[in-house]
Amino acid sequence: MIKIAVDAMGGDGSPKKIIDGIILNNKSNKNNFFNIFGDKNKIYPLINGKIPTEYFEIIHTEKKIESTDSPLEGAKRGKNTSMWLAIQSVKDKQSDIVISAGNTGALLVVSKLNLKMIDNIDKPALSALWPNKKGMSVVLDLGANIECSSKNLLDFSIMGASLFTSLYPEEKPNVALLNIGSEELKGNEVIKETYQLLNEKKSDNYNFDGYIEGNHLMDGKVNVVVSDGFTGNVALKTAEGTANFITSELKNAMTGNLIGKISSLLNLSNLKKFKKRLDPRLYNGAIFIGLDSPVVKSHGGTDYIGFSNSLDVCHRIVKGNLIEKIKQNI
Repeated sequence: MIKIAVDAMGGDGSPKKIIDGIILNNKSNKNNFFNIFGDKNKIYPLINGKIPTEYFEIIHTEKKIESTDSPLEGAKRGKNTSMWLAIQSVKDKQSDIVISAGNTGALLVVSKLNLKMIDNIDKPALSALWPNKKGMSVVLDLGANIECSSKNLLDFSIMGASLFTSLYPEEKPNVALLNIGSEELKGNEVIKETYQLLNEKKSDNYNFDGYIEGNHLMDGKVNVVVSDGFTGNVALKTAEGTANFITSELKNAMTGNLIGKISSLLNLSNLKKFKKRLDPRLYNGAIFIGLDSPVVKSHGGTDYIGFSNSLDVCHRIVKGNLIEKIKQNI
């Protein structure tokens, strides 16, 4: 069994949505065991009888890191918070991977305090899955590092490719640098230096595809998109906002008048497919990579379905031997 350490107290609507997500995940996957960290008095009534006891253990603590805490304040809340204890269990090899829907900044700081970096990697990156026309892409960094060197971006490329092959072992990824143009001379000095490094560094694990512009992120030609955390986070928020705008406008157009309602009924099957394709819950689960143990961040505002999907990501990361792949490729 893959042992997943779960911070049950982080994120909106916790611990209920966390436990409901675990219950849903257990229905489809009997190969996960959950070490659940949080207030037993709140957790046990939610889970009692809904999952066999051989699939979970509750480790009691009433302390938690608040969403309003700064990263430093979260770390200062101490070693008895649900987030800290969950990460500690991975450090102590009692769990294979840790997941939290709680405070992102605190999760990064507490993870770095407890877990070592992989040798030769200077900074961890926050990565996530994005849909494209042909399948899925890994995008990183999404906000962990505002400023990056060419060495950092080279590391992110290797780690992103390792993550992709862990999740999709049959495919060889194409790696590209997010830039303001596709020409070799475009971009700042760091981007251009990284281009040269990746162009010179031939790898059996991925293909380097040069630069990619923001309007081509969803084309599917590239599987791993690399940027600094500032640019990546802006791209992520822009994509999320655009998807929400399109879905909202399409819904208004289809329900605003009688003709729209008739049209929506005639195209109900296609509309359901469209809505599912853009459903952010299907792509929930960002990964801090660069640490010697995997750490997954679930979106704090997702529901139990989104959290269950992030548990699937945890399973695939461990099964795909992500950390070993990064160590070999770096």
